[in-house]
Amino acid sequence: MPAIQLLSDPVPGEPALDPAVSRALLDAVAAGEQPETLRLYRPDDVVAFSGLDAASAGFAEAVAAARAAGFGAALRLAGGRAAVFHSGTLAFAWAAPVADLRRGIQERFDAVSELIAAALRRLGVDARVGEVPGEYCPGAHSVNARGRVKLMGVGQRVVRGAAHVGGVIVVQGGARVRAVLEPVYAALGLPFDPATAGAIEDEIGPVAPEAVRAALLAELRTRGFEPTSPPEGCFAALVERARPLAARFRVPGAPAG
Repeated sequence: MPAIQLLSDPVPGEPALDPAVSRALLDAVAAGEQPETLRLYRPDDVVAFSGLDAASAGFAEAVAAARAAGFGAALRLAGGRAAVFHSGTLAFAWAAPVADLRRGIQERFDAVSELIAAALRRLGVDARVGEVPGEYCPGAHSVNARGRVKLMGVGQRVVRGAAHVGGVIVVQGGARVRAVLEPVYAALGLPFDPATAGAIEDEIGPVAPEAVRAALLAELRTRGFEPTSPPEGCFAALVERARPLAARFRVPGAPAG
């Protein structure tokens, strides 16, 4: 059974440092300095914007709307459109070595989306893979409930030697997602139907992010992975490696930390 290193620590207090840690991990895996690794953690309250969002005429207004709603702002490691992370969500960032950066993109998307959908079905969610018309950050590999409500969004970044697949699962607080995305998407001039954004708790009742985490790890094991603990100091070293990269993910007006 192949091992996969599991990291569970968040990076609180500086929105841009979180994607920088994922980038540092991606670079370390690509260089053979870290094994295949999954970050699975509770994030800060942050709206993660894409490069396309940053190029929009309404970007500054969108960032202001996010901050007015109590969210930080950062740029994403992968493409897509604005997505919401908060304390009631579960973020994931999976970095794996790849031999050919031109191959396997679709397969990795398929594998992660099916993994997450299967884990949510373990909890009783009618989870399906596919885009819901009107959803935020639309994508064919979103995971939804009943074909009606988006619960998970995913993106991918590939560099020479490694690939990163990351995203967010909304466990609690669907109303918070809707409340911040409405003004953000309006500012960006993007379509968004608030009825398509929800949370797992809306489908099955009260549930903690830790229960979703446990279901994901159980599903990983059924697919041949054995999560392992990192060596002492591994995450702290990644954070230090990430600090010089954080400027890439900082939006205008954000403190340097």
